[in-house]
Amino acid sequence: MAAAWEFQLPLAPADLLRDGGPGHYVVQEVLPARELPPALTAFRTAFRARGALAVLQHFDSLYSLLHHFRAAGTAVKEDALELMMHVVSHHSNELPGILGDSGLSRADRVAHLNALKMNCYLLTGLVDAFEMETCKSSLLEVDLGGKNKKNRTKTPGSLWEEEREPVLRLLTQLLQLDLRQLWGGLVVEEEFVSLMTGSCYRILENPSIGLQKYRATREAVTHLLAAALTHYDHIFSATLKITQMLQHFEHVAPVFAQAVSLWATEYGLKTLVGELLREIGQKCPQDLARDASGVKGYATFITELAEQIPALVLSNMSVLLHHLDGESYTMRNAILAAMAEALVQVLNGDQLEEAARGTRDQFLNMLQAHVCDINGFVRSRVLQLFTRIVQRKVLPLTQFQSVVSLAVGRLKDKSVIVVKNAIQLLAAFLSNNPFSCKLSCADLAEPLKKEVKKLQEMRDRGRSTAAPAITPEEEWEAMLPEVRAATQQLFQPLQEGEEEVLEVEETAESTSEQITGLLRKLNYKSAARLTQKALCRFQGKEPFSGPAEENEEVTILGVLKRLYTGSCRGENSEDPPRGNSCLQAEEVVPEEQPQTELVKQEMLVQYLQDAYNFSVKITEALSLISKMMYENCVSVVQEAIEFFVTVSQFGVPQALLGVRRMLPLIWSKEPGVKEAVLNAYRRLYLSPSGDSERARAQGLVNSLSLIMVDASLGTIQCLEEIISEFVQKDEIKPAVIQLLWERFTEKSQCSSLERRAAVMLLGMMARGKPEIVGSNLDVLVTVGLSEKACEDYRLAQEVCNAISKLASNPKPALGKNNAPFRLPQNHVLFGCLSETVSKGFGQPSGHWIPFMEAAVTLIYQLAEGAEEICAHLLQACSRQALEKLQEADGQKADPGVSPSRGSDGASSLPTFLLMHLVSLVGQVALQQVAYLEVSVSAELRRRRILREEEKSKKHSDSSTKKQRPQSTGNETTMEEELGLVGASADDTEAELIRSICETELLDGKHLFSAFVPLVLKICNNPGLYSDSALSAAAALTLGKVCMISSEFCDSHLRLLFTMMEKSALPGVRSNLIIAAGDLAIRFPNLVEPWTSHLYARLRDPCPSVRQTAGLVMTHLILKDMVKVKGQVSEMATLLIDPEEAIMGVAQNFFSELSNKGNAIYNVLPDIISRLSDPACGVEEESFRTIMRQLFPYITKDKQTESLVEKLCQRFRTARTERQYRDLSHCLTLLPLSERGLHKLQDNFDCFADKLQDPAVYSCFQTVLARFRRAASKPETKALAEELERKLSASHNRGLDSAETCQEGSGTPMPEPAKQKPTASARRQPLSTANRDEDFVTPPPRTLRNHKRSQKRPPPKKAIIVFSSDEENSSEDELSAELTEEETPTKTTPITRSSARRLR
Repeated sequence: MAAAWEFQLPLAPADLLRDGGPGHYVVQEVLPARELPPALTAFRTAFRARGALAVLQHFDSLYSLLHHFRAAGTAVKEDALELMMHVVSHHSNELPGILGDSGLSRADRVAHLNALKMNCYLLTGLVDAFEMETCKSSLLEVDLGGKNKKNRTKTPGSLWEEEREPVLRLLTQLLQLDLRQLWGGLVVEEEFVSLMTGSCYRILENPSIGLQKYRATREAVTHLLAAALTHYDHIFSATLKITQMLQHFEHVAPVFAQAVSLWATEYGLKTLVGELLREIGQKCPQDLARDASGVKGYATFITELAEQIPALVLSNMSVLLHHLDGESYTMRNAILAAMAEALVQVLNGDQLEEAARGTRDQFLNMLQAHVCDINGFVRSRVLQLFTRIVQRKVLPLTQFQSVVSLAVGRLKDKSVIVVKNAIQLLAAFLSNNPFSCKLSCADLAEPLKKEVKKLQEMRDRGRSTAAPAITPEEEWEAMLPEVRAATQQLFQPLQEGEEEVLEVEETAESTSEQITGLLRKLNYKSAARLTQKALCRFQGKEPFSGPAEENEEVTILGVLKRLYTGSCRGENSEDPPRGNSCLQAEEVVPEEQPQTELVKQEMLVQYLQDAYNFSVKITEALSLISKMMYENCVSVVQEAIEFFVTVSQFGVPQALLGVRRMLPLIWSKEPGVKEAVLNAYRRLYLSPSGDSERARAQGLVNSLSLIMVDASLGTIQCLEEIISEFVQKDEIKPAVIQLLWERFTEKSQCSSLERRAAVMLLGMMARGKPEIVGSNLDVLVTVGLSEKACEDYRLAQEVCNAISKLASNPKPALGKNNAPFRLPQNHVLFGCLSETVSKGFGQPSGHWIPFMEAAVTLIYQLAEGAEEICAHLLQACSRQALEKLQEADGQKADPGVSPSRGSDGASSLPTFLLMHLVSLVGQVALQQVAYLEVSVSAELRRRRILREEEKSKKHSDSSTKKQRPQSTGNETTMEEELGLVGASADDTEAELIRSICETELLDGKHLFSAFVPLVLKICNNPGLYSDSALSAAAALTLGKVCMISSEFCDSHLRLLFTMMEKSALPGVRSNLIIAAGDLAIRFPNLVEPWTSHLYARLRDPCPSVRQTAGLVMTHLILKDMVKVKGQVSEMATLLIDPEEAIMGVAQNFFSELSNKGNAIYNVLPDIISRLSDPACGVEEESFRTIMRQLFPYITKDKQTESLVEKLCQRFRTARTERQYRDLSHCLTLLPLSERGLHKLQDNFDCFADKLQDPAVYSCFQTVLARFRRAASKPETKALAEELERKLSASHNRGLDSAETCQEGSGTPMPEPAKQKPTASARRQPLSTANRDEDFVTPPPRTLRNHKRSQKRPPPKKAIIVFSSDEENSSEDELSAELTEEETPTKTTPITRSSARRLR
């Protein structure tokens, strides 16, 4: 049975077909595919007879199957796999006995060795073939998608997946045998080990191997490779293979990380970890930067390995550190993540050794350094890692402050993901801070100050008790070298005049005191000289007596010592007498205790100081994060909201500002942001702590009441939206509503503020469920509007607001024509309201007017015949005013004068009474208009639709009875007629309402006509009626009355704008701006000529007026009620307003304007033109600040190119050096593209002569430098260099350049003088001190357009000009009148739009 040949494992299958030399096995014949089944049967028979050695004769059959694997049938392939598994299994079971047989002949050993290699070659060949087939079929399935999943039959690949794991287990079992005996006790040949492990690596190349269902397969591969590593020295080969696979197959990184961690922990293969990391560490950083996919595999492997075996990775970390300086950010992220894992799992706790502590601090420093990494992904990753470190509570307290400071700094990062992670890190710091659950700076400052003072006292006490520790003798010994040196200088030649300085005192005592003082002052030389003199003068007297020494120096030193030590003891003896033994006992016994107390106190102070510093940093972060709530990035907004929720839970006082600031986000169009706000308020307010339902309700009501203290109207509206959402979802418990009613009815004790908040909350809830108020309407009326209402008008006002939630929506849902909810005219509610209003009319109160406005609004919303109720109310209040007037006249003893509204009579009325009357008239007038435009109009339409529906129903019934078959055509005609009828009916109703407003409301028969002269008299005589509140009320009423009739409005607009411009009272000006804004919506054609006066208020000296004007103009411009002209530059000046709120209004305006197509691009040239004009009064630095905020809205390339050209052209018409500098600065703000550079080149002549100015030249250099950094093409760089040469040449030529350029171009310079009159005329209305002539009503636009059209010259060749230059000749004239295309087919008047506004 001896084999005369040896089976050599081939590098490629084809090698077995070639003669490999004498004694090497060669395949004799490759069988055709059709002969394979009988050949397999023959092999099976031989196997039964001879066992595993049968392969020695039948190898060619199985080799042929591998050769024809693609063509072979599935059954044949599966039979072959099953057979080979049996063969190898049988062989592995036989081998232990064979290997243990000491009498095994060499021939038998070689036969078994050949059989083993052949069987393993065939089995692994089948494994590889099946694996390749499976990969191809899985890719094919991916291409086909998920179609026909149910009908898909099992493929050979799916059958192979079931057999894959048993094959791997079989090979593992084989490798666990001591196979070296077959090789004669030598090392198993490497080719055999590679053959066995190669199948494992091939299996791992399958992209789906990472799926959960292949977990058992992965484990089998891991154990097979572990056997090869432990028994067959496979470490070197495995290291190379794994690093190669990590580079080429991203999906294997997690698999190998898990496998390596298993080999290191269970098989003791720790050296493999070091080898792998060293191999990765030796990769060239530059190569990694180029190979993105390879580096991703390495990075994932390092990260996951560090998570599983951090200690081993830590011990080999040094080989990876140089990659932190490499270009690949992915690699940096992986190494930093590995560091973080080591910190979290290994380098933590207080029991670390010194070396480990140093490593920990080094890692933390590296992480902190990369918080400012050049790459945004690294910065964000480091912040994530710090978040995990903080959450696991492994960050040392000494590093807390520095990491918090870094996180706060990253809040200003340009990268959105970095900002988001910085917020998350700060929230983690808050949630895991070791200081306190309450982090208020004010609360922490007081105890810190107290404990610092206590520590100082303890230190002072310690110094005073520790002072006697140094004896006088010890002090003398310390001084002796210097004293000796000074004494030795006595025996050297003396300087002139030194003798006169030191004179010996009269007595020895005084001299000794003098010497002692000199010693204390460290003036040793003078003390020694004085001692020398005293020894001569006071011989034998103490303390200058004593044994004479041979050396005079020794004598002097002895005297000095006696004097110094004696004086020190004398001072100490002056202390209160205390026994030495007692003192020593006290110092020795408790000496340890005060020291321990001092250390504890120092630790406490340090702890409080850290807590205070942490609180300061969190407070600093609050202001930054609160500004991020209105970012464009949804995820950042969500993180900011989440942060404020966390901060609120830690009691930081400033958190309430952030919680309020997030309220307007409830109106966000982004569902994620709106839901985040709802969740935030859900967590903050709907989950209060408490043992009982009642206690939780109490907590919820208290916290919601707190947020409404000093809240603005906008805040309350937002809160109402949130609470109504909660009510609709039944998230507010009945116990809360019950408690609110108890507070309102005073069954539960509370303050007046809390009672008012309870009514407001009930009103908010009623918006979600009106029945909350509707079922208790009588309670609201009897309690809130009773006789006590005069004591608290603010409560009565909130009651009116709550009841108003019962009013139905003026625009009913589609298809619903239900009658609106109204209460009868004699309802108790209106009686109480009228009584309370008229009762309070005659009493001075600052809160009566807001209550009266709410009451009148409620009457018009809910009452049948509201105008009658209000007419009676006006009459009752007028009667009171007349009675007061008669009383005043009676007191003057002049009964002959009849009561009138003349100046004498009016002057005798109390101011508040007149103010109340005027305010009531204005509110009733406004609500009457709203009532007609909205409620009456809607009711007329509702009734008409009902009539039409009934008529059409009858018509259809009769038509179907008469002729059913031919009804189609007639029905269509009828529907068309009905549509026409409906449209004309709408117009008829609108015309009816308009005629009532125009002709009836202000005629002599109507009540309003009696009050209009009074309002006009107060407005026309500000000197006579000087009270500021009265003037403001009269101005507002004038605006409200103007809303009624276009004729009345037109005739009084001059008065209104004169007051707006010239009134010295900010309240009057603000009120009139608001009124003018409403009038611009109701009567746009009338107000349009006065637009410049509205813009003028943007420069009002009073901040509140500027803010009001900014808000009004924002609404008018964004609603297209005022056309955006050059005067919008006045809005731009608000961007540099000293008031932050006004600046915010302007920023919001331009942000919203940028969403309206090319609006900002269209107005930007005008803004530049006007603001760079020195006459405008905007400083150069302020101009640059404005432009820096506006230019980021220019994002399109075409807009940028066009602006470059326009700015260059503008250099020709610029008149001053300031304008040159401004225009060139604007060019630096544009992101210049290649085409933009061409525009600069083409228009070089426009600005060449301006380059003599160093500032202009510098700006152009900046533009080119930025372009060169971004340019990549050689031709664009050449263009930039050419332009730079031209710039440099023009700059050096100076003034001569202008003439040269002009002669060369042949283009005449435009004459700017023609533009001056127009520009100055347009700027003139912006002056705050206009003449009376300025308030003459401008002529209608149609007339002016007609005049312009006559003067307009014929069109010439188009040139590029700014919109301000062509404003006077533009065909698209920016007027408020509609063009023919814009004119609606219906003739509905403008009152329809006002109906929408008033609602």
